[in-house]
Amino acid sequence: MDTSLSSIAVVGLGTMGTGIAEVLALAGREVIGIDISEAAALGAVASLEASTARAVGRGRITERERADALARFRTSDDLRAVADAELVIEVVPETYEIKQQVFRELDAIVSPTAILATGTNALSVTRLAAESQRPERVLGLHFFNPAPAMKLVEVVSSVLTAPPAVEAVTALARELGKEPVAVGDRPGFVADGLLFGYLNQAAAMYEANYASREDIDAAMKLGCGLPMGPLALLDLIGIDTARTVLEAMYAESQDRLHAPAPVLGQLSSAGLTGRKAGRGFYTYDAPGGQTVVPDTLTPAADAVSGAGRDVASVGVAGSGTMASGIAEVFAKAGYDVVLAARSQEKADVAKGRIAKSLERSVAKGRLTAEARDETLARITAAGSLDAFAEVDLAVEAVAEDLEIKRQLFASLDKVCRPGAVLATTTSSLPVVAIARATARPEDVIGMHFFNPAPAMKLVEVVRTVLTADDVHATVRAVCARIRKHPVDCGDRAGFIVNALLFPYLNNAIKMVEEHYASLDDIDAAMKLGGGYPMGPFELLDVVGLDVSLAIEKVLHKEFRDPGLAPAPLLEHLVAAGCLGRKTGRGFREYARR
Repeated sequence: MDTSLSSIAVVGLGTMGTGIAEVLALAGREVIGIDISEAAALGAVASLEASTARAVGRGRITERERADALARFRTSDDLRAVADAELVIEVVPETYEIKQQVFRELDAIVSPTAILATGTNALSVTRLAAESQRPERVLGLHFFNPAPAMKLVEVVSSVLTAPPAVEAVTALARELGKEPVAVGDRPGFVADGLLFGYLNQAAAMYEANYASREDIDAAMKLGCGLPMGPLALLDLIGIDTARTVLEAMYAESQDRLHAPAPVLGQLSSAGLTGRKAGRGFYTYDAPGGQTVVPDTLTPAADAVSGAGRDVASVGVAGSGTMASGIAEVFAKAGYDVVLAARSQEKADVAKGRIAKSLERSVAKGRLTAEARDETLARITAAGSLDAFAEVDLAVEAVAEDLEIKRQLFASLDKVCRPGAVLATTTSSLPVVAIARATARPEDVIGMHFFNPAPAMKLVEVVRTVLTADDVHATVRAVCARIRKHPVDCGDRAGFIVNALLFPYLNNAIKMVEEHYASLDDIDAAMKLGGGYPMGPFELLDVVGLDVSLAIEKVLHKEFRDPGLAPAPLLEHLVAAGCLGRKTGRGFREYARR
């Protein structure tokens, strides 16, 4: 089975098949494209002509290279045309019946040494291989859309696949300029296996009317640095396609996190399958269009009704990185800020941290020396909460411990003037439980900043059932002044970002526990295949494994879903003191500074 794979067939010339054919032809392979539809075949040729012309125009290839690539690509409507191919990649519709029929026919056509690859992202490679007379030469070769641009290729082995076949296609992927990752046979493999569970939870969150589609998408883009929000991504993928993938995953895992949210079935049944239909979670300018247009669900510009309270001065309680970052944000926006810690010394250290941050901004040309001095002058360091007596807004950023926060809010209740807004930056605790420590729970709201506060644009605004309307309006107005993007959410564990992020991280850990894929391959898959700025294990080590475990426990306790139970490996690492970068070892080891 040692082959250079110079002659390759692609069966199915839809968007993905055409993209794969383009990659192969540009890389010097002889490519035969097969499709029973003459229109699809003609469309594939036209697409290749157009895309290579654009590549010439952008200086990526020469006119000669374009001509050679076009000459290496031919099409046919007869499967027998693949007889001489050393590798056949099928990308026909995602059903067992169609794919199995293709594999049975290929058995009678191709040579005994040919490799048969399925492009499925949801079906069992083993089940497809079992239909072949030579299952050892069947594997999965999962490209990502658009194939010419996306670097990731998942090479999927079944228990029947011969290692030489895997080695041959892995070498091919590298020659194509792709990053191959080796994975076993389970629905979704690595990238889609993690991605679609997250997308499903986002759909369920929207269906529960917990947050608007706009706020869910904005939260994940701004809070996690993702290129698209989950609901917009579902529209791009196709809601019907996503539901098919989830059904396959659930059939395998029986994990409720993979059971398709009912709204996916409802939208699919109604023909509202996303961009291709012109409407899904959002409405588009035309079927296949990319531009979102307003519809009945689009929030009005003045969606927050009622006037808020005047805020001229802000108190920030805490002395850590988050507290000093929040104080810096408010001071830069022109607010007078009191930064209070448990002692004057701690408060002075926190203000010193702000001074260093402002100095770095000046050095990078982001801030003038005059603005630095003015910002620092607005901040008063205090060693007691008594300094909050006249503030209009008090924001706590102390340890993520319910009893500590309740004690602090009881103190704020006594110190702060009537009418002052009291905000907690908790990321996982119930805001209402904190509010009940005061005699004025209507004045209490969640204001969850993200770290580092000066850089991160997102603030999750968390209303409890007791929060007054004008308090909500006040915080929204304050967010606008400090140039942050507020998203509204209810008072439940994880709010938007953590409720969607940490189950995804937990599932990645479970993949490693099950020896399904390596840390490096999982991180590479999510960065290259999902557009994530960091892989899950990189992110876990940065966040801190102890922090991650605490959030996982809160989510599991709140939602009581077995699929949310923290992965044992995470618990073991925390118990061993391997907490990530801050201890020099987490999922990976780091050089101590």
